[in-house]
Amino acid sequence: MTTETERLSDIFADAFPFWNNLTDNEQRDMLRTSQHIKINRGMNIHDGNECTGVILVRSGSLRIYMLSDEGKDITLCRLFEGDICILSASCAFSNITFDVFVDSEEESDCIIVGGCAFAALSEKNEEVKIFALETALGFFSEVMWVMQQILFMSLDRRLAIFLLDEIAKTGSDTVKLTHEQIAKYMGSAREVVSRMIKYFVGEGLVTSSRGGITVIDKPRLRKLAG
Repeated sequence: MTTETERLSDIFADAFPFWNNLTDNEQRDMLRTSQHIKINRGMNIHDGNECTGVILVRSGSLRIYMLSDEGKDITLCRLFEGDICILSASCAFSNITFDVFVDSEEESDCIIVGGCAFAALSEKNEEVKIFALETALGFFSEVMWVMQQILFMSLDRRLAIFLLDEIAKTGSDTVKLTHEQIAKYMGSAREVVSRMIKYFVGEGLVTSSRGGITVIDKPRLRKLAG
Protein backbone atom coordinates (compact mmCIF):
# COMPACT_ATOMS: atom_id res chain seq x y z
CA MET A 1 0.00 0.00 0.00
CA THR A 2 1.27 3.47 -0.92
CA THR A 3 1.84 5.65 2.13
CA GLU A 4 0.97 9.35 2.32
CA THR A 5 4.68 10.19 2.30
CA GLU A 6 5.26 8.14 -0.85
CA ARG A 7 2.25 9.75 -2.51
CA LEU A 8 3.50 13.23 -1.62
CA SER A 9 6.96 12.34 -2.90
CA ASP A 10 5.49 11.35 -6.28
CA ILE A 11 3.49 14.60 -6.43
CA PHE A 12 6.56 16.68 -5.59
CA ALA A 13 8.61 14.87 -8.25
CA ASP A 14 6.09 16.09 -10.84
CA ALA A 15 5.62 19.58 -9.40
CA PHE A 16 9.16 20.60 -8.44
CA PRO A 17 11.96 20.20 -11.01
CA PHE A 18 14.58 20.16 -8.25
CA TRP A 19 12.98 17.33 -6.24
CA ASN A 20 15.00 14.38 -7.53
CA ASN A 21 18.24 16.28 -6.98
CA LEU A 22 17.61 16.88 -3.29
CA THR A 23 19.39 14.79 -0.68
CA ASP A 24 17.39 12.28 1.34
CA ASN A 25 17.51 14.63 4.35
CA GLU A 26 16.31 17.60 2.29
CA GLN A 27 13.42 15.56 0.90
CA ARG A 28 12.49 14.38 4.40
CA ASP A 29 12.51 17.94 5.73
CA MET A 30 10.23 19.11 2.94
CA LEU A 31 7.86 16.16 3.33
CA ARG A 32 7.78 16.46 7.12
CA THR A 33 6.54 20.07 6.97
CA SER A 34 3.97 19.50 4.22
CA GLN A 35 0.26 19.04 4.67
CA HIS A 36 -2.57 18.08 2.35
CA ILE A 37 -5.65 20.21 2.97
CA LYS A 38 -9.10 20.77 1.54
CA ILE A 39 -10.24 24.39 1.47
CA ASN A 40 -13.87 25.47 1.38
CA ARG A 41 -15.10 28.07 -1.07
CA GLY A 42 -14.42 31.61 0.13
CA MET A 43 -11.93 30.52 2.78
CA ASN A 44 -8.77 32.57 3.26
CA ILE A 45 -5.63 30.43 3.03
CA HIS A 46 -2.94 33.12 3.27
CA ASP A 47 -3.41 36.34 5.21
CA GLY A 48 -0.90 38.99 4.21
CA ASN A 49 2.51 38.92 5.82
CA GLU A 50 2.34 35.51 7.50
CA CYS A 51 4.63 32.79 6.14
CA THR A 52 2.02 30.19 5.26
CA GLY A 53 4.20 28.20 2.88
CA VAL A 54 4.38 27.19 -0.77
CA ILE A 55 0.89 26.31 -1.99
CA LEU A 56 0.49 23.66 -4.69
CA VAL A 57 -3.00 23.52 -6.19
CA ARG A 58 -4.19 19.97 -6.85
CA SER A 59 -7.76 20.89 -7.79
CA GLY A 60 -10.07 23.90 -7.58
CA SER A 61 -8.89 27.50 -7.91
CA LEU A 62 -7.36 30.22 -5.75
CA ARG A 63 -7.36 34.00 -6.07
CA ILE A 64 -4.30 36.09 -5.18
CA TYR A 65 -5.05 39.72 -4.40
CA MET A 66 -3.84 42.85 -2.63
CA LEU A 67 -5.90 44.77 -0.10
CA SER A 68 -5.84 48.54 0.44
CA ASP A 69 -6.11 50.24 3.84
CA GLU A 70 -9.69 51.13 2.89
CA GLY A 71 -10.54 47.48 2.28
CA LYS A 72 -10.60 47.61 -1.53
CA ASP A 73 -8.99 44.62 -3.19
CA ILE A 74 -7.48 44.04 -6.62
CA THR A 75 -7.03 40.59 -8.13
CA LEU A 76 -3.42 39.96 -9.17
CA CYS A 77 -3.86 36.47 -10.59
CA ARG A 78 -5.74 33.21 -10.21
CA LEU A 79 -4.28 29.74 -9.71
CA PHE A 80 -5.64 26.46 -11.03
CA GLU A 81 -4.69 22.77 -10.98
CA GLY A 82 -0.93 22.33 -11.06
CA ASP A 83 -0.16 25.98 -10.27
CA ILE A 84 2.14 27.00 -7.42
CA CYS A 85 1.89 30.05 -5.16
CA ILE A 86 5.36 30.99 -3.93
CA LEU A 87 4.69 34.41 -2.39
CA SER A 88 2.64 32.80 0.37
CA ALA A 89 6.06 31.68 1.65
CA SER A 90 7.05 35.28 2.34
CA CYS A 91 9.90 34.27 4.65
CA ALA A 92 11.74 32.98 1.57
CA PHE A 93 11.88 36.50 0.10
CA SER A 94 13.41 39.01 2.49
CA ASN A 95 13.36 41.82 -0.11
CA ILE A 96 9.63 41.59 -0.87
CA THR A 97 7.84 44.04 1.40
CA PHE A 98 4.24 44.00 0.16
CA ASP A 99 1.52 41.62 1.34
CA VAL A 100 -0.67 39.40 -0.80
CA PHE A 101 -3.76 37.49 0.25
CA VAL A 102 -4.96 34.13 -1.06
CA ASP A 103 -8.58 32.94 -1.01
CA SER A 104 -10.17 29.79 -2.35
CA GLU A 105 -12.69 30.52 -5.12
CA GLU A 106 -14.24 27.08 -4.88
CA GLU A 107 -13.71 23.89 -2.92
CA SER A 108 -10.02 23.30 -3.51
CA ASP A 109 -7.52 20.57 -2.77
CA CYS A 110 -4.02 21.87 -1.98
CA ILE A 111 -0.68 20.83 -0.59
CA ILE A 112 1.18 23.37 1.56
CA VAL A 113 4.92 23.08 2.06
CA GLY A 114 5.97 24.73 5.33
CA GLY A 115 7.29 28.24 4.64
CA CYS A 116 10.19 28.21 7.10
CA ALA A 117 11.39 24.82 5.91
CA PHE A 118 11.21 25.91 2.27
CA ALA A 119 13.04 29.15 3.07
CA ALA A 120 15.81 27.24 4.85
CA LEU A 121 16.08 24.82 1.94
CA SER A 122 16.33 27.63 -0.62
CA GLU A 123 19.09 29.25 1.41
CA LYS A 124 21.37 26.22 1.17
CA ASN A 125 20.27 24.74 -2.17
CA GLU A 126 20.89 26.78 -5.32
CA GLU A 127 18.38 24.82 -7.43
CA VAL A 128 15.58 25.51 -4.97
CA LYS A 129 16.50 29.21 -4.81
CA ILE A 130 16.49 29.50 -8.61
CA PHE A 131 13.12 27.76 -8.78
CA ALA A 132 11.66 30.12 -6.18
CA LEU A 133 12.99 33.20 -7.98
CA GLU A 134 11.81 32.04 -11.40
CA THR A 135 8.35 31.23 -10.04
CA ALA A 136 8.17 34.65 -8.36
CA LEU A 137 9.31 36.31 -11.60
CA GLY A 138 6.51 34.56 -13.48
CA PHE A 139 4.05 35.90 -10.92
CA PHE A 140 5.36 39.47 -11.27
CA SER A 141 5.14 39.23 -15.06
CA GLU A 142 1.48 38.31 -14.72
CA VAL A 143 0.92 41.17 -12.26
CA MET A 144 2.51 43.63 -14.70
CA TRP A 145 0.11 42.40 -17.38
CA VAL A 146 -2.80 43.04 -15.00
CA MET A 147 -1.49 46.54 -14.22
CA GLN A 148 -1.02 47.28 -17.92
CA GLN A 149 -4.64 46.35 -18.60
CA ILE A 150 -5.99 48.45 -15.72
CA LEU A 151 -3.87 51.51 -16.49
CA PHE A 152 -3.74 51.60 -20.27
CA MET A 153 -6.53 49.51 -21.83
CA SER A 154 -10.13 50.46 -22.44
CA LEU A 155 -12.74 48.48 -20.48
CA ASP A 156 -14.28 46.88 -23.58
CA ARG A 157 -10.90 45.44 -24.59
CA ARG A 158 -10.18 44.26 -21.03
CA LEU A 159 -13.57 42.55 -20.81
CA ALA A 160 -13.05 40.88 -24.19
CA ILE A 161 -9.64 39.58 -23.06
CA PHE A 162 -11.10 38.36 -19.77
CA LEU A 163 -13.97 36.46 -21.41
CA LEU A 164 -11.69 34.85 -23.99
CA ASP A 165 -9.23 33.80 -21.27
CA GLU A 166 -12.03 32.27 -19.21
CA ILE A 167 -13.50 30.18 -22.01
CA ALA A 168 -10.00 29.04 -22.98
CA LYS A 169 -9.41 27.84 -19.40
CA THR A 170 -12.73 26.06 -18.96
CA GLY A 171 -13.27 24.75 -22.49
CA SER A 172 -16.83 26.10 -22.39
CA ASP A 173 -18.30 29.08 -24.23
CA THR A 174 -20.17 30.05 -21.07
CA VAL A 175 -18.43 31.99 -18.31
CA LYS A 176 -20.21 30.96 -15.12
CA LEU A 177 -19.39 34.03 -13.09
CA THR A 178 -21.53 36.86 -11.74
CA HIS A 179 -21.02 40.46 -12.79
CA GLU A 180 -19.72 41.09 -9.27
CA GLN A 181 -17.08 38.38 -9.60
CA ILE A 182 -15.96 39.57 -13.03
CA ALA A 183 -15.64 43.13 -11.74
CA LYS A 184 -13.53 41.91 -8.82
CA TYR A 185 -11.22 39.95 -11.10
CA MET A 186 -10.89 42.90 -13.47
CA GLY A 187 -10.37 45.51 -10.74
CA SER A 188 -13.44 47.49 -11.75
CA ALA A 189 -16.88 48.37 -10.38
CA ARG A 190 -19.81 45.99 -10.85
CA GLU A 191 -22.01 48.71 -12.33
CA VAL A 192 -19.40 49.57 -14.95
CA VAL A 193 -18.87 45.92 -15.91
CA SER A 194 -22.64 45.33 -16.08
CA ARG A 195 -23.03 48.24 -18.50
CA MET A 196 -20.26 46.88 -20.71
CA ILE A 197 -21.75 43.38 -20.69
CA LYS A 198 -25.09 44.91 -21.69
CA TYR A 199 -23.30 46.67 -24.55
CA PHE A 200 -21.70 43.37 -25.63
CA VAL A 201 -25.16 41.75 -25.60
CA GLY A 202 -26.52 44.56 -27.77
CA GLU A 203 -23.64 44.10 -30.21
CA GLY A 204 -24.34 40.39 -30.50
CA LEU A 205 -21.01 39.35 -28.97
CA VAL A 206 -22.46 37.52 -25.96
CA THR A 207 -25.69 36.53 -24.31
CA SER A 208 -26.25 37.01 -20.59
CA SER A 209 -28.44 34.99 -18.20
CA ARG A 210 -28.47 33.70 -14.64
CA GLY A 211 -26.35 30.81 -15.86
CA GLY A 212 -23.56 33.14 -16.89
CA ILE A 213 -22.29 34.91 -19.98
CA THR A 214 -22.09 32.93 -23.23
CA VAL A 215 -19.75 34.03 -26.00
CA ILE A 216 -21.54 33.76 -29.36
CA ASP A 217 -19.17 35.65 -31.66
CA LYS A 218 -15.57 34.67 -30.90
CA PRO A 219 -14.01 36.20 -34.05
CA ARG A 220 -15.37 39.67 -33.27
CA LEU A 221 -14.48 39.32 -29.59
CA ARG A 222 -10.91 38.36 -30.54
CA LYS A 223 -10.71 41.35 -32.86
CA LEU A 224 -11.86 43.62 -30.02
CA ALA A 225 -9.30 42.04 -27.67
CA GLY A 226 -6.58 42.98 -30.15
